[in-house]
Amino acid sequence: MKIANNILRHYLRNVYFITGTAYAGKSTAVKMLAERFGLVCCGENYHAAVSDTAAEPDAQPDICWLNSLTDWKEFVTRSPEEYERWIYSAAREAAEFEVAELISLSRDRKVIADTNIPVDILKEIADRNHVAVMLSPQSKSVERFFDRNDPEKQFLLSVIESCDNPQAVMENYRRGLARINSQKHYDEYANSGFFTVVREDTGKDTREEVCDLIAKYFGLA
Repeated sequence: MKIANNILRHYLRNVYFITGTAYAGKSTAVKMLAERFGLVCCGENYHAAVSDTAAEPDAQPDICWLNSLTDWKEFVTRSPEEYERWIYSAAREAAEFEVAELISLSRDRKVIADTNIPVDILKEIADRNHVAVMLSPQSKSVERFFDRNDPEKQFLLSVIESCDNPQAVMENYRRGLARINSQKHYDEYANSGFFTVVREDTGKDTREEVCDLIAKYFGLA
């Protein structure tokens, strides 16, 4: 079954998407805009409760790969090349779950989503003024990846520290993060044609300013 893009755009007309690189402030912006304008907030990996249950190996092999792990050390010790490939393939598989979830949530309400739907798909299914891209320097996304206190990242940090050679594993894992957040992928976002906000490392709290810019572009303000 294939649903035409114009049908998907119609049913996603109440959805606003924020995408981009790691550590660009996407999660914070989604939460702040949801609170400010009374939007349904779909935070990072909001679709996982469904995709983790409904995914099938023949249709979504990379999502299902996690179910085959015998030890999470296998996750953090993959080659940087395989980690990069898996991240973007899993995001493409998850896009269908995201779309289905967003259609379900947004029928009579406006929704804002922290999304990993690839930009080429967003161009087909979303109105241009409903998508914003947030970008950060590669150094920030790699070096400060574990600075956050969210459970997922702290769990991965604990797994790395439990490995036989944690320093080597951490170096390998950061090389994977560098590939995921490489200039190639940065440019894919930057040249997507979507409204873009670049996070500058000035030490100044720009959260309200950034939310004002995105809200104005989305037509919420």
